[in-house]
Amino acid sequence: MEDAVDRILGQWRRERPDDVDDLWPMGLVGRIQRLDRILDRELKAFYATRDLELWEADVLLTLRRSGAPYALTPGALLKAAMITSGAMTNRIDRLEAKGLVQRSPGPDDRRSVRVQLTPRALELIDEFFAEHMANEARLFAALTAGEREQLAALLRTALHALGDTDIT
Repeated sequence: MEDAVDRILGQWRRERPDDVDDLWPMGLVGRIQRLDRILDRELKAFYATRDLELWEADVLLTLRRSGAPYALTPGALLKAAMITSGAMTNRIDRLEAKGLVQRSPGPDDRRSVRVQLTPRALELIDEFFAEHMANEARLFAALTAGEREQLAALLRTALHALGDTDIT
């Protein structure tokens, strides 16, 4: 079964026959980038039906998975999101304006700040979580369980090799 990346690689093989053996990274990166765009589009559409942006859902789900009291420092959220501190501050401000998070002083140091889910946000996440999981399963329904495990293992190895091993 041929895909768009195979056609792109075919064009490069025609144009650069001397580099045929060196084109394999283009195939991997191209497919991962295309998959990322498709996943991004599909997830954005899913969250739009809940009046959420993808980045909003990401922050809210990060707080939810942190466990009770569903609060993290902005720095911990920053690590999870891989964005600039200014962008995280903007995101927290916007979520706070929507009534989905609240800032509070840290429990051990009043100079630190924690960002916490509001009861409304917790209810929202818990209401759509099963649908969220079903939607993500739908995106990979073409793969068997073994293929999904193999893909996860390969992506884990690549991410680990590139230093992406830390989460909040």
